[in-house]
Amino acid sequence: MTKTKTYLKTKDFLVTKEHFLLEYDSEKDMLITQPIPTDISKYYDSNNYISHTDESKSLLEKVYQRIKKITLSQKVKLINNYSQERKTILDIGCGTGEFLSTAKTDNWNTIGVELSMQAREIAIKKNLRIYKSLESITNQKFNIITLWHVLEHLPNLDKQINLIENLLEENGTLIIAVPNYKSHDAQYYRQYWAAYDTPRHLWHFSKTSITKIFKEHNLSVKKILPMYFDSYYVSLLSEKYKKGYSNYFMAFYRGFVSNIKAKQSGEYSSHIYILQKD
Repeated sequence: MTKTKTYLKTKDFLVTKEHFLLEYDSEKDMLITQPIPTDISKYYDSNNYISHTDESKSLLEKVYQRIKKITLSQKVKLINNYSQERKTILDIGCGTGEFLSTAKTDNWNTIGVELSMQAREIAIKKNLRIYKSLESITNQKFNIITLWHVLEHLPNLDKQINLIENLLEENGTLIIAVPNYKSHDAQYYRQYWAAYDTPRHLWHFSKTSITKIFKEHNLSVKKILPMYFDSYYVSLLSEKYKKGYSNYFMAFYRGFVSNIKAKQSGEYSSHIYILQKD
């Protein structure tokens, strides 16, 4: 069994205010949230959990929805780069289905997986095929499988990756977006860094950990792309957690600094990984 050591103590700023530890796994170069709750569902029970709603009431929600609209077209452009004759896509953790809706208008055959009943119902109203779990999908293979900031939420990581591998066509592409705990904004905000989001985020990845974990499942990283907007949005939330209010100027400054430093280090706030079968 891999030995771990405590890297940081943080807490659930969103719902319960409980404290959690981040344990460093030196073999995989990743952080693991401890303890992992037996009932994770209660930690998602918050009106502030923005990815499960399409609403734009608060200024923070408006910022989130605005950024989401910009990135949607970028995501569809990305999957088009890896499309084949059969344009089939599975989006795991599809939320309210906005990405799938956008892909559908670009002639993709779309299927989503979403655990949240609230988000799933919104997506189904958009005439999308949405399943509750990966296990529900049988006798199908996909050209593209995407997980946009979802991998870090998945329990039983090895089991889930096995399921994903089996659903991917031999020449298919797996696209994963995850936060990067080695980014400048993570180092600056430390326990207040919003992308730790404990305990909803069970795993915290680096480039090394993604490469090693997926290599064990016969998937290789072919390309790594930066997510420039994430440093700004995460810094905005982190400022709120640290100071009790949203300091937009400081958040923009910190996000900007993080991206500038990442040009040298290669460690952006979040990365997109393009993977294919060996």
